[in-house]
Amino acid sequence: MGRLWVIVALIGLTGCGGLYSSPQVTSGVAEVGNVRVVAIDASSLKTANAAPFRARALPSVFTRSAGLGGGAIGAGDMPDPAFTPQPRPASLPTRLPPPYEPEGYRIGTGDVILLATATTGSRVETLSGLLAAQNSRQGYTVQDDGAISIPEVGRIHLAGRTLEEAEAEVFDALVAKQIDPTFSIEIAEFNAQRISIGGAVRAAKTLPITLKTLRLSEAIAAAGGITVRDADFASIRLYRDAKLYRIPIRRYLEDTEIQTLALKDGDAIYVDTAFDLDKAEGYFAQQIELATFRQTTRDLALRQLETEVALRRGALNEERANFRARVDLDAVARDYVYIAGEVGLQNRFTLPFERKASLADALFDKTEGVPNRTGNVSELYVLRAGPDGRGVIAWHLNAVNAANLVLATRFELRPNDVVFVAEHPVTTLDRLVGQLVPSIALAGAL
Repeated sequence: MGRLWVIVALIGLTGCGGLYSSPQVTSGVAEVGNVRVVAIDASSLKTANAAPFRARALPSVFTRSAGLGGGAIGAGDMPDPAFTPQPRPASLPTRLPPPYEPEGYRIGTGDVILLATATTGSRVETLSGLLAAQNSRQGYTVQDDGAISIPEVGRIHLAGRTLEEAEAEVFDALVAKQIDPTFSIEIAEFNAQRISIGGAVRAAKTLPITLKTLRLSEAIAAAGGITVRDADFASIRLYRDAKLYRIPIRRYLEDTEIQTLALKDGDAIYVDTAFDLDKAEGYFAQQIELATFRQTTRDLALRQLETEVALRRGALNEERANFRARVDLDAVARDYVYIAGEVGLQNRFTLPFERKASLADALFDKTEGVPNRTGNVSELYVLRAGPDGRGVIAWHLNAVNAANLVLATRFELRPNDVVFVAEHPVTTLDRLVGQLVPSIALAGAL
């Protein structure tokens, strides 16, 4: 008689929830308010994804480039660039430089002039310096006073002259020394005229002006191309003759005439992804300072610039590493989705930076998916608070037909969503029996 009462008591506990009760999602009124179950299909998917959400953005340190100018070591302290936040403008105005038609290249200080003469005839041998230069391929550097020095001939002033004018000067000098004026002249190294390019390009560079006109698109290509992520809100700034001009990136990409804009000596180009004019002007001011001492200490200035870029890159890498460490220590505000129910591993899924995640991302990231033996793939839910903060919308996905899992790759998750997978009915029964058997055995012993 005692055993019978124990069994009756166990059955009673089952009916009133005293034993194992499988968690389920049901429509109706619950503690959180009204629960509404909506099936996920091609039409309802658009409604679910329409919920407003913007993924958290990475700090600006992950978009800044190490090509910005700063203080060059050994050349004195340069002013720090200003980084003042400002909102993005609705549109970027265009300000083009006045038309510029380049003339023939004019020789300048630092250029290397190569003279070649005929290799036959006794009179040529008297021009020993010229013949040596031709045979060894060593040219003559235009010195600070604008002249080159040729043995047996003397100093010839070539600075500011075109190649044709330089040939005439050398011709007259040879004739004056009664030397056979049979020769050719060319520029072996172009060092007098240069432009600089920096900012949002792959590699900041200083480029020489040569006999061939240097175009804007060629300078950008030589620097590795533009690296901005949003062409609608970026611009190319051109500093020329103490004036600043601006070309929106979108306008540059669409206008071939702007792409073939001729550059001139002293131009400084800066590809800008921000909108602080002071920062761009600071860059140009530093370029001017660099150009001032580059005339006399060119090699030293280039080494200083390389050191500066390395320091800048190190500072950026340190800031990025610090941010990653804060993320690892959970010291950065993040958005989460919670995974519960019959999954391989119940856990908290972190929504990524700068993109949206899908239901499939959450299910198959670290949860190990839905166990075939215990999970009920016909009862996959995404529980989301109602638009007004009241009640819950239970988005239901029936994946008995595996093709419906494609909808899971398109269903976008939102912060604080709860992904729930119900138990298979057999699993529920198995767990209930697992609780009943020891109790029935105990009743049998009474």
